[in-house]
Amino acid sequence: MTNKVYVGGLSYATTDKQLEELFSAHGTVESARVIIDKFTGRSKGFGFVEMSSGAEAQKAIQALNGTEFDGRNLTVNEARPQEKRSGFGGDRRGGSGGGGGRNRW
Repeated sequence: MTNKVYVGGLSYATTDKQLEELFSAHGTVESARVIIDKFTGRSKGFGFVEMSSGAEAQKAIQALNGTEFDGRNLTVNEARPQEKRSGFGGDRRGGSGGGGGRNRW
């Protein structure tokens, strides 16, 4: 059991501090972070909390999953590792090999 917890369904107004306070009733919170969109500066409606142990994380998951917080129902479960994204970077020339196509001038 990992000690990192995913929290979904957060209000867009929820702060890191509020998230920390919510989870501190179920154990020692090492960190609490609401994920912010880098372009808009607004919450994405989810976050991550790191508890001091796997047992505390499990206790928090059982206590908080499906409960209401700030007018929204929370989804709380064990955080999974971020999957590698595909389709970004690398060769963007497509199937033409980069040399084909029509002349523009």
